[in-house]
Amino acid sequence: MDTHIEPTRPTIEPTPHLRPHAHFTPDSTWMNDPNGLVFFGETYHLFFQNNPSGATWGNLSWGHATSTDLVTWIEQPVALWHTENEFIFSGSTVVDHDNTSGFAAPGQTALVAIYTSSYTSASPLHGRQAQSLAYSVDGGQSWTTHAGNPVLDRSSGEFRDPKVFWWGGGDGYWVMVAVEAVDRTVVLYSSPDLRSWTYLSKFGPSHAVAGVWECPDLFLLPVAGTDLHRWVLVVSLNPGGLAGGGGAQYFVGDFDGVTFTPERISETDDPTSFDWLDHGRDYYATVSFDNVPDNRRLMVGWANNWDYANEIPTAPWRSAMSLVREVDLVEDVDGRRRLRQRPVLPPEGLGVTVLDLTVPLTPGVVTEITVSTEDDADPWVLTVDGASRTITADRHECGNVDFHPLFASRDTARLVGDDDTVQLQVIVDASVIEVFAQGGLVTLTQQVFPRAPLTKPRVRTHQPST
Repeated sequence: MDTHIEPTRPTIEPTPHLRPHAHFTPDSTWMNDPNGLVFFGETYHLFFQNNPSGATWGNLSWGHATSTDLVTWIEQPVALWHTENEFIFSGSTVVDHDNTSGFAAPGQTALVAIYTSSYTSASPLHGRQAQSLAYSVDGGQSWTTHAGNPVLDRSSGEFRDPKVFWWGGGDGYWVMVAVEAVDRTVVLYSSPDLRSWTYLSKFGPSHAVAGVWECPDLFLLPVAGTDLHRWVLVVSLNPGGLAGGGGAQYFVGDFDGVTFTPERISETDDPTSFDWLDHGRDYYATVSFDNVPDNRRLMVGWANNWDYANEIPTAPWRSAMSLVREVDLVEDVDGRRRLRQRPVLPPEGLGVTVLDLTVPLTPGVVTEITVSTEDDADPWVLTVDGASRTITADRHECGNVDFHPLFASRDTARLVGDDDTVQLQVIVDASVIEVFAQGGLVTLTQQVFPRAPLTKPRVRTHQPST
């Protein structure tokens, strides 16, 4: 019988000033990867890895939140509960418009969640990770576990994080991208009905391989200003991220319904030559929404890092999501196609500081953007260096940095192109700061834990002494 434990609130001192306004946080529990992102019934659904019983990792289930504007989120009851036999690991949700799965009755439309069953010692499949289904016919309010689970089992202990989409129009099929995490490979399968799956191909290892691969996504994007479209494969890894700990990389290429082929493979193992979704310490497990109108591609990442995630000093919750980002591709003058990420911004008056700046990129000129408390304490500093053409976010002095030895950091991103100025958008939302440079071609996300809200920005441009 499926059993679960009702949530209890942590007893440590609450930190309400650190709760973001526009970045989703659970009310009183632990959260990690975003799961099952889907638009249905005029509502965006955000499912997420959740410990319903505490504020550290464990008892993994699917939490649930909804929004109509991608900024204001309402937490819903837990959607998929862990049991004594399995944890409910990451996955995706699709709208089964044509009822290929057969889960919907006449007049109904099924939402189908495809997730990883991580089997516990109480299960005959102990130690395995396999893919399972649950479905909802009431718009995501209640869920039924498929009696035939698991639907895809490779007898592996590291096979997880299925992202599913429809490929090929009316005569197409479902495609699943998942990972063999320790092998650093993405594996692809096809299915006519979400229940039976056939192996297609694999991709990897490639580029960043210092950690296990997780949370893949594969989708088609337009190339801005052209009639072209290209496929993008996203893979998170931990450790081995550019800034340390976890990170997310991407590959641009082609998908023919069977095999993904990248356009570019770096000729060096220098991680700065790879394509990264974000250059900060706190952006991981990024995946996109299914069924969004007008073919918009919207993504959300986990604004945290496994190096210190269980110990961040927030209560009664732990972890926030990033802002939703709309993405497309932009082609450089050298023909390299890069992902452009633009945030869905909160409205004025929500308590979020949004700075829009144009900063010189003159050799020998340095610009410092500082955001501090009203009494000039706990500064967070973003430095733009015209000589090195970099931005660096420094949180060493921004409030509580001593809770973990790996937290305090300076994270650097190299700007692209040769413009003589850089446009910056800096979004400060309590304990999460997101930086979008060059229209979103370069992004950088960090958590901060100041003793009071960061509300006082200052900008200083100078020539450093030699």
